[in-house]
Amino acid sequence: MPFDLSLYLVTDTALCDPLGIEKTVEAAIQGGITMVQLRDKHASDEHMIAQAKRLKAMLAGSGVPLIINDRLNVALASQADGLHVGQSDMAVQEARHALGQHAIIGLSINTLDQLQGAPVELLDYVGLGPVFATGSKQDHAQPIGFDGLARLASVCQLPSVAIGGLKAEHTAQVKTAGASGIAVISAICGQPDPRLAAQAFFSGRY
Repeated sequence: MPFDLSLYLVTDTALCDPLGIEKTVEAAIQGGITMVQLRDKHASDEHMIAQAKRLKAMLAGSGVPLIINDRLNVALASQADGLHVGQSDMAVQEARHALGQHAIIGLSINTLDQLQGAPVELLDYVGLGPVFATGSKQDHAQPIGFDGLARLASVCQLPSVAIGGLKAEHTAQVKTAGASGIAVISAICGQPDPRLAAQAFFSGRY
């Protein structure tokens, strides 16, 4: 499935609670997000599968892919468009074998060694970061800053999306660093109007 990393929304169940995940995503799509990752480290598989199926149905016809964080069984059961894994999550090889050649598979990258060791032939994109420390993920790796982002993006063979504490005012710096797009959590999830929050990233057109 074709994909666009320009504005990649990663959901956070707690932050999205005031509106709910579906309404948050629906409004964010109206605001211009180009990808959605369903991420929930605490939900049961059954709950996450049901949530993913609802999102998949809602996204039908929008051109916005649904990516599942970490859980291969959820991606398979919900017929999501792909899977994003971290360095400590399931092997990329296993994900590609199970999901097939058309699935969108992404991998989190924090260091040059990780990037050089990544199985690029099995991946569609990488997430580079965290750029800044963020409260959305307590166990995140060492922040790399925009200098670190630029170093990784300059040698990356794949499309890349920057993540970690990023807001609308950072879009120009992310672009200058060479990333293909920007991934956000709290900049949209939990905002009073997710549509306007998403639109803010395009005010200067990324």
